Amino acid sequence: MTPAIRQLEREGVDFTLLSYEHDPRTPAYGEEAAQALGLDPQGVFKTLVARLDDGRLVVAMVPVRARLDLKALARAAGARKAVLAEAAEAERATGYVVGGISPLGQKRRLAAYLDASAQALAAIHVSGGRRGLEIRLAPGELMRLSGARTAELARP
Repeated sequence: MTPAIRQLEREGVDFTLLSYEHDPRTPAYGEEAAQALGLDPQGVFKTLVARLDDGRLVVAMVPVRARLDLKALARAAGARKAVLAEAAEAERATGYVVGGISPLGQKRRLAAYLDASAQALAAIHVSGGRRGLEIRLAPGELMRLSGARTAELARP
């Protein structure tokens, strides 16, 4: 049981857990999840941690096949610049390992931003807090529980 799952259960949210056997040689965790579970990659979101120029860490969620537009993230967060956080820094702040970082149940709740494409979906998939574990839930519930705001963050 991960902190993300505990948060969902505590809040009484309707969600589904999906698991698959993670291949440790695979560096594209989100793509692996979509393929292993037979999911549309547009509905599987990766969780990335970025550092803003003012020092704050934030979370961005974008579809696994998209790239995060760091300039758009900075604008959404009211900063001038954003860079991806180092893996160790992201792991310390969230309490999760890279490839299993969930936007839910983080050790230190970071400001969160969800790509606007999620609003058109009935359900989305995010990491359940470990590699090989995905959570399916409504985008509105994810936004409510993570405090996420939407913005146009994804680029092909």
